[in-house]
Amino acid sequence: MRPRRYGDAGQAFPIYITVVGGLLFLAFAYFAVGQAAVNRNGAQTAADAAALAAAQDQRDQLAGAWVQNLLDPAKWQDIFNGTAEGIAPSCWRADQLAAQNDAVVLSCLPDGLLGYTVVVETNDTVGESIVPGTEGKKSQEKATAVIKPRCEFELPTEEVGEGTLPLLTCKGTEWELDPEDSEDPLPKPEDLFDVNLAD
Repeated sequence: MRPRRYGDAGQAFPIYITVVGGLLFLAFAYFAVGQAAVNRNGAQTAADAAALAAAQDQRDQLAGAWVQNLLDPAKWQDIFNGTAEGIAPSCWRADQLAAQNDAVVLSCLPDGLLGYTVVVETNDTVGESIVPGTEGKKSQEKATAVIKPRCEFELPTEEVGEGTLPLLTCKGTEWELDPEDSEDPLPKPEDLFDVNLAD
């Protein structure tokens, strides 16, 4: 009978340690990737919210301008095109929403006449990991929100009576506007304009 050898078990132990060490390294690497993904997602959420907030503020201002010029239908189309007079910048709303999502606005610019593009950066860093340099790295993301008019109308080609306003059709809903009827509600901003993130 041959004696049992134990040398093979001793040789396998370093291999086992190497494999376990490699698996731990991969686990930490995946964790670092997950940290970065969470940070980027937070930045994108903040950018989306900031761009939407700025566009919604502009939409509300345009709707207010439409109400102010209700009796002057000749100005309606300019308002729906975004060229109403007295519209103030809306980036202050982007700053607010970015702050609520733990980020700061790096840039906020009008995207044409009907929209805003916002770039934000997270306040939090990715954090320490086995990947060098992540402890101070912040995420930046960009989003664009656009305003789309929902309504159509036709100006009368001839006088149809003083105070008579065009029929306003907003995505299938018809508004017969009567400025003398205080009980008949006017369209709300969301009836007049859609606000969406750009694709």
